[in-house]
Amino acid sequence: MQFRSLGKTGLSIAPLVFGGNVFGWTADEKTSFDLLDAFTGAGFNAIDTADVYSRWVPGNEGGESETIIGKWLKRSAIARDKVVIVTKVGSDMGQGRRDLRKSWIVEAVEASLKRLQTDHIDLYLSHWPDADTPYEETLEAHAGLVKAGKVRAFGASNLDAGQLQASFEAADKAGLPRYAVLQPEYNLYDRGSFEGALADLCRREDIGVITYYSLASGFLTGKYRSKADTEGRARGEGVAHYLDDKGRRILSALDQVAAETGAKPAEIALAWLMAKPAVTAPIASATSLGQLQSLTKAAGLSLSAGQMALLDRAGA
Repeated sequence: MQFRSLGKTGLSIAPLVFGGNVFGWTADEKTSFDLLDAFTGAGFNAIDTADVYSRWVPGNEGGESETIIGKWLKRSAIARDKVVIVTKVGSDMGQGRRDLRKSWIVEAVEASLKRLQTDHIDLYLSHWPDADTPYEETLEAHAGLVKAGKVRAFGASNLDAGQLQASFEAADKAGLPRYAVLQPEYNLYDRGSFEGALADLCRREDIGVITYYSLASGFLTGKYRSKADTEGRARGEGVAHYLDDKGRRILSALDQVAAETGAKPAEIALAWLMAKPAVTAPIASATSLGQLQSLTKAAGLSLSAGQMALLDRAGA
């Protein structure tokens, strides 16, 4: 397995990150344990979650994913230093707002550590922009957690180029460490918010990038080809808007590359991301061992220049 440096964090990760948003939602505890065992057993090491996962499920309060990961860490034979745990802070956990105040971060990290049953978080991300809290206050909170040994590195999610640049300037002015990692939405279909200024900034400043919605809520697996395919599915509503001309062009291109390589559409979509110079690793989730086995194949799939160009054109 060829590991990649995650920007300037000192962390090294395999080229695929497991998305823990499914834990406690579409994957129960036993299934989650089996998936994590298989993922790490195949040589991968990074697991992404958030304090808010999966608060959207009726009856859940948030923290369900972290709790499952914590139970797995406790029972797993894998050494703690062989796993990179990524979690996030800043979502509304009942306080009524997206929240990156220092007081909230200091409180929230303790809850995450308790659920994860660990003494440190490898990568802690500010989940959303908080226009009501100065960058300096948020960065000071993160820096304090690093100094205390509770967090190894920190970054942000969902910032645009202007916001990320502003955070850098605020950090430099205050003498604080910068965000070192970005987690943006980026996939073959959703490209406009990352490609261009934001990707260029990440490359220029050596920011680690782990992408979310890497398979466009499952659309890029190729299993959703019509409105009927989305009905009754947990992610059906999130996929329907991809069924337009652009989406059909992308599916056609994926089908063509699949015919040439023997790989599945999801594997190709992930390999496309892995080949992008600004991307460290995409995040993808699975709810069965069969799905997981397919996704992990992406790390060994090399796309030709012609295949990359075909996919680029389809999703332009």
